[in-house]
Amino acid sequence: MAGRLYIPMLELSPLLPGLVTHAPLMTSVNQAPRRPLSMIRQESGKPCLTAAFWGLTPPWLKVLDHAPHCARAESLTERNMFSEAFQARRCLIPVSGVYVWKPQPRWKQPFLVTRIDRGPLLLAGIWCRYHTTLSAYNDSTALITAPSNALLAPLSDRLPALIAPEQAATWLAPSTPLETLSRMLSPAPMELLGAFPVSRRVNDPMCQDWSCAHPTGSMLRWQPVQET
Repeated sequence: MAGRLYIPMLELSPLLPGLVTHAPLMTSVNQAPRRPLSMIRQESGKPCLTAAFWGLTPPWLKVLDHAPHCARAESLTERNMFSEAFQARRCLIPVSGVYVWKPQPRWKQPFLVTRIDRGPLLLAGIWCRYHTTLSAYNDSTALITAPSNALLAPLSDRLPALIAPEQAATWLAPSTPLETLSRMLSPAPMELLGAFPVSRRVNDPMCQDWSCAHPTGSMLRWQPVQET
């Protein structure tokens, strides 16, 4: 599951031509749920960067602490909490990495999952709007998780689903069939991602020191089998 995100300053325009920026990208070395988060959604046919609360809050939700920050890809069409947003209100969360915790005999070791080249990642998400008055509203979002690939499964059985930049417009378009969308929510390619251990200081969500994302060991990455 995705409990923390690594979001440095990212150059998003090359990934999403025509991106409209309504609010600057919110950066964080250790972003936790129940906090503001930048998301990209489609408005008037264009991708737009805006802000949302990380924790899906439909209008009928009574307790804010019950707002889910993640949604399983397999249950998007089955749960009322997620089905309407999946059909009509999809978004992308731009990050550079996702923290996961590997169980150890006496503690959990945090790892940062990133692209091998440390480039930006576009995480699949859904969003909803809650009107506080006729003229005021709050937006909220949740990440969509999929099973981890074989390389990263020992660290975490699930990770946020990734949307390739060339598929971003298809993902955001309201007219995309659900069957097409569901096929996009698959484990990440083995050669795309790696992971390296980081300081346990990241366990504290209040710790925002950028050294939290520095490697403390070598990167776990896919090694193709060499033919002999």
